Amino acid sequence: MKQLLLATLVAGATWVGTAPAALADENPWMVRGRVIGVLPDESGDLSVAGSRLAGDVDISDQYVPELDITYFFTKNIAAELILGVTPHDVKATGVTVPGALDNATIDLGDVTLLPPTLTVQYHFVNDSQWKPYVGAGVNATFFFNEDEGPVADGIDYDTSVGLALQAGVDYDLDGEPGGWAVNADIKKIWINPDVTVDFTTAL
Repeated sequence: MKQLLLATLVAGATWVGTAPAALADENPWMVRGRVIGVLPDESGDLSVAGSRLAGDVDISDQYVPELDITYFFTKNIAAELILGVTPHDVKATGVTVPGALDNATIDLGDVTLLPPTLTVQYHFVNDSQWKPYVGAGVNATFFFNEDEGPVADGIDYDTSVGLALQAGVDYDLDGEPGGWAVNADIKKIWINPDVTVDFTTAL
């Protein structure tokens, strides 16, 4: 199986440990700890020996802790790096191989993703406790702990590089630099790895 296409939507809300905006004479660093939902909006192209197969992929949702670090160049412009790992169960669904499979579901085991994402953000400065922002950047996703499941003989995920978009808001709880805030953030990350599955003994 090749060209397992995965687009991931990441959303999270949590308490954070620093103020959502940093002025030039304040600490420009902001660190958040979040709980995120990783909700794949997946699709896949399946093929064997170069021949396209009918079928698709199904990838499980996950909820995991995440760390992000933001550096403010100005009160409006910042860069954010997010770090976290997410394990997922993977299946091929509706697979049809003439003479072998008909609309079958194949358990492709599980895999863990490390998707560090760097975005450049624009923060809208105002006198309100609500501090919205938008951002865009790049994602690199690395795959490890691959388990091919009970059917395949092996599986290999290539590293993926793609775009990322985000929008979010910080709610300032105490109005103090370095104080507490609540954050909600949503990201769209394009992850497009090529995945090779060895079915030597299965098909």
